[in-house]
Amino acid sequence: MRRNLAASIGVWSAHHRKTAVLGWLLFVVLAAGIGGASGMVEMSESENGAGDSARAERILDDAGLGHPAGELVMVSAAGAGDWRTAAGEISAALSATGEIRNLAAPVPSKDGKDALITFEMRGDAATSADRVQPVLDAVSGVRERHSDVAIHQFGEASAGKWLGDLLSEDFRKAEFTAVPLALGILLVAFGAVVAALLPVGLALTACMAAFGLLSLASHQLHLFQTTYSVMFLMGFAVGVDYCLFYLRRERDERAAGRDAETALRIAAATSGRAVLVSGLTVMVAMAGMFLSGLLLFKGFALATIIVVFIAMLGSVTVLPALLSWLGDRIDAGRVPLLNRRGKRGAKASGGIAGRVLGPVLAAPKVFAVAAILVLLALAAPAVGMKTEQLGLEKQFGSDSQLAIDYGRISDSFPGGPDPALVVVRADDIGAPEVRTALASFDKVTVHKEQNVAEIEVPLPGGKDDLAELRDRRVPDAFDGTGAEAYVTGEVASSADFNDQLKRGIVPVFAFITAVTFLLMLFCFRSYVIAVTSILLNLLSVGAAYGVMTAVFQHGWGAELIGSEGVGAIESWMPLFVLVVLFGLSMDYHVFVVSRIREARDSGLDTRASIDVGIRRTAGAVTGAAAIMVAVFAVFGTLSMQDMQQMGVGLAVAVLLDATVVRMVLLPSVMLLLGERNWRVPRGLSRLPSLEHSEPAEPTPGQMTAGARG
Repeated sequence: MRRNLAASIGVWSAHHRKTAVLGWLLFVVLAAGIGGASGMVEMSESENGAGDSARAERILDDAGLGHPAGELVMVSAAGAGDWRTAAGEISAALSATGEIRNLAAPVPSKDGKDALITFEMRGDAATSADRVQPVLDAVSGVRERHSDVAIHQFGEASAGKWLGDLLSEDFRKAEFTAVPLALGILLVAFGAVVAALLPVGLALTACMAAFGLLSLASHQLHLFQTTYSVMFLMGFAVGVDYCLFYLRRERDERAAGRDAETALRIAAATSGRAVLVSGLTVMVAMAGMFLSGLLLFKGFALATIIVVFIAMLGSVTVLPALLSWLGDRIDAGRVPLLNRRGKRGAKASGGIAGRVLGPVLAAPKVFAVAAILVLLALAAPAVGMKTEQLGLEKQFGSDSQLAIDYGRISDSFPGGPDPALVVVRADDIGAPEVRTALASFDKVTVHKEQNVAEIEVPLPGGKDDLAELRDRRVPDAFDGTGAEAYVTGEVASSADFNDQLKRGIVPVFAFITAVTFLLMLFCFRSYVIAVTSILLNLLSVGAAYGVMTAVFQHGWGAELIGSEGVGAIESWMPLFVLVVLFGLSMDYHVFVVSRIREARDSGLDTRASIDVGIRRTAGAVTGAAAIMVAVFAVFGTLSMQDMQQMGVGLAVAVLLDATVVRMVLLPSVMLLLGERNWRVPRGLSRLPSLEHSEPAEPTPGQMTAGARG
């Protein structure tokens, strides 16, 4: 009997279930243990940047002049000069910690009611957040003793400490919320405790193994601090979905009257194959992020590829072994009123979808136009999308203490929290022409041994002042001196990052659309289905962009989810959402279209094939979408603005993709296209056909005769 790869793997796992299960557990333990012991290596500022700002950071790194972590403390009083006593105590308390250097005398504001104290943390800036607590305690002590003044603190170390604590808390919240939500949805979907626990257990073990492997890989490719959150988000959702598709098909076949061995073989050959195709498509789509030219996206790509591969591997290996071992015990722990499937068979599935599908197939033109108009309307706000690297003051909301401190300091001392830094490197930093150029700036630090100089320039006008500095002041000063001069800082880094993203999104988009087209073309031997896949994906992505822009840029309805409009979308979000949705939408698309093609291969016409395929996959698609939406929505409730944007954007896109696109637009478009859906390009006619239908019936005992588990 001819078997496809997924069927062969499934049969082998069922025959060697002890080997498959113990091998999986050993792999997870080793990967998690070794990776945890090695630790994760985070990227540096220069690695995370682009353009001139990254060049400036590399000059400082090469010269051993990494930025110290700068801190600002502002004391505000009701009257001019009334801050002096408190400011003096703060300076004394800070010096006593032994953790700071370059403590400057308080600088009064124009009206004399505020004073700014600047200093730097000793040691490496990358570890300053771990050592800043004594400094925070010193400032807090003075704050408690002086209720007559307001004291605000902001800086790299204090903000980093805040951020680190918040990320840890948010990640725990995501884990402890997403897992029970997924369990609850699976319990409703399957009506049995064991069947619900199985996908969650496999998804969590896949994430554990992926965490370990990613930590090992981070020693070669340094990672951004939120990469683990992204990995868990993707890995858990995809891992549960893959297991759900596989398990649902096996249960459908059992409900249709198949014996356990035949049901498992059919599930391996059909849903297992769909999992392999979907997983491969997701991984290849994620690989497109390597073309962005930014280390941030390379880390995201590596993380998602690792976790999707492991989730896919577990679904086609250890899952069949566990199903073979459990047999009918998969329905253990039945929940009253939830386990209603009984012996109705797979054909009865898809109640709600069936009620929707009837009118759609009766008037496909009307529903196709209506669905497209809905998606285009949701996408409309994306036309005015603005992107930027959101500063910490925007990441945490205007009512957070961090944002309040930043805002108050910025109001009294414009440009203070986010100054530009001009980095100058010359063969001889003391050459007369270079000294003359440096003299045209106010705050200059010269490092003679390294032939490097640093110039701090306030940017009260933000991007406008940055453009003036880069386009006029720096060239006017250093042209003809032989020195290199580059501008870095928060504002400059954000501008350079955005510029690189604009350049990188074109090759990334071209790559993922081309790869999606080729994979769908080879999988279904139909260029019509391949083109349709891409167009449906683009509509989902556009709608997600529109909702993100409306909620987080304009603030429409943001308060409903405990967020607010910040005037822009995080700069890395559009590219990330594009790639992720192109990959994730293949979960449903491959699964649904494979079932439609399977029905057609059995002899049904296109209309009947669409009806059977949609109805029989409706339950699995609904359950999978509900889990993805729930997991993504959890991230939409976290504290950081970029996590909220990612969670809401992906949740909305998946919800639309599984309902409007898969249940309305896909069947109506396929029905309108008719037999054109299945046209095979001449170049593919000689290639071996990938089976979509059920394999031939096995001989009695074929799968169990050799089961040595």
